[in-house]
Amino acid sequence: MKTLFLLLSLFALQQTMAQKIFTVDYESQADVKVFVVKYESQADLKVFKVKYESQAGDNDGKWFFTQYQSQAKKKIYFVKYESQADVKIFFVDYESQAGWKNNQKKHFFY
Repeated sequence: MKTLFLLLSLFALQQTMAQKIFTVDYESQADVKVFVVKYESQADLKVFKVKYESQAGDNDGKWFFTQYQSQAKKKIYFVKYESQADVKIFFVDYESQAGWKNNQKKHFFY
């Protein structure tokens, strides 16, 4: 019984820590405003889009985009101008490239 409880607790913890993201249509609905930069060197966070929810990371740049807002941990809005953003991101091609470049912005995704 203890083992089952421990496994369920770990599973629940993993689900709440995952970077599950939903893109909203309006800025006022967002938890975080993001801007996609052209060059990796300009980014606060390098993001890798994972295919499956179970691959999502714990605030490490591995994002799973949910189909429904209620499934997401964070709601983001893509702003038009860099100056409007809370966090600047750059999409990378490989999972190993994902991660924070500016740790001072990490709090936006906790």
